[in-house]
Amino acid sequence: MRRAAFIYEDALSRHELRSDHPMRPVRLRYTYQLLREYGAFDHPEAVLLDPRSAGEEELAWLHTPEYVAAVKALGSGSDVVNPAQFGFSGQGDNPVYPGMFEAAALSTGGSLLAAEMVASGEVGAAFNISGGLHHAAAGHASGFCVFNDPALAVHYFLNRGMRVAYVDIDAHHGDGVQEAFYADDRVLTISVHESGQYLFPGTGSVAELGEGAGRGYSVNLPLYPYTGDDDYVEAFRQVVPPLVRAFAPDVLVTQLGIDSYHTDPLTHLQVTTEGYIEVVRQLAGLGLPWLALGGGGYDVTAVARAWTLAFGVMLDIDWPDQLPSAFAKEHGAGRLRDEVSPEVPGHIKVEASRYVAETVAAIRQQIFPLHGLSA
Repeated sequence: MRRAAFIYEDALSRHELRSDHPMRPVRLRYTYQLLREYGAFDHPEAVLLDPRSAGEEELAWLHTPEYVAAVKALGSGSDVVNPAQFGFSGQGDNPVYPGMFEAAALSTGGSLLAAEMVASGEVGAAFNISGGLHHAAAGHASGFCVFNDPALAVHYFLNRGMRVAYVDIDAHHGDGVQEAFYADDRVLTISVHESGQYLFPGTGSVAELGEGAGRGYSVNLPLYPYTGDDDYVEAFRQVVPPLVRAFAPDVLVTQLGIDSYHTDPLTHLQVTTEGYIEVVRQLAGLGLPWLALGGGGYDVTAVARAWTLAFGVMLDIDWPDQLPSAFAKEHGAGRLRDEVSPEVPGHIKVEASRYVAETVAAIRQQIFPLHGLSA
């Protein structure tokens, strides 16, 4: 049993990037509502906290002053800044929207508050579902992400002298976090994602393994499109726990994006709630102080169910499978956990298994020896 904090207030759900944009912050409210209907926040070990806004001095741990000023100006309607210079465009991934700076600073501050709770020992785990925006770079937005809260949370721990393992299970490669610590041996970054050969941002091959002092500390586990639960879980098991244990970090930071889900409209992985929650259990089993962040996920009902299950793992609770009636009525969803797996043609399953085997073998050969592990 561990104390687990959950960071949420409704202000995190109110903004809209664009009316037709796939990133819908309302999915955060749905997750909170489902957990509340399950009675999660009445649990004696659960702590529900409002986020705070990140300060500009905290944003400056990663982001350039010019970029922070541009986000502020653009979000307030100023036309003196060229949006394209900072990665923004009206019809692209990163539209400018009213209150953009305030919304991004609030979700980022939620991650920093969660990091503070974990570092202080007040809780054993903390989950900021509005965080996990792992694509943003020092000087530009990318992939729906304005500020890179995972990288800023890692900086918070580094500032306290802690070694950090960062594990990212979003279907998209955690490129922004990898870039931030690519030459740093105090941070082990591991990203499990659909191969960049088939999906944005096009990066995340095994060959991207760090440079200088950080060589061997950037780990990428790319997967073939339509990879299902069995290969997904087995690949994770063979790579992630051994490397994290060999690295022996002081704290675990995870990005728990659920755009790997089989009905997600933007990706091709075929993961169910069963496969997803199994890897979350493996992360919990590492027994480390744990900062968990949200991330991608564009089937909003699946997001709510998966993140509800994940917070249950943090509290060591199995929620009943029957969804509470209010949530089920509003969303037309039947059960918390998937009952059937998606049908994937046999020849694609064979190809996905072969791809996993080759990828895991490459990681074991190229990276494991750098951590004292046998290939």
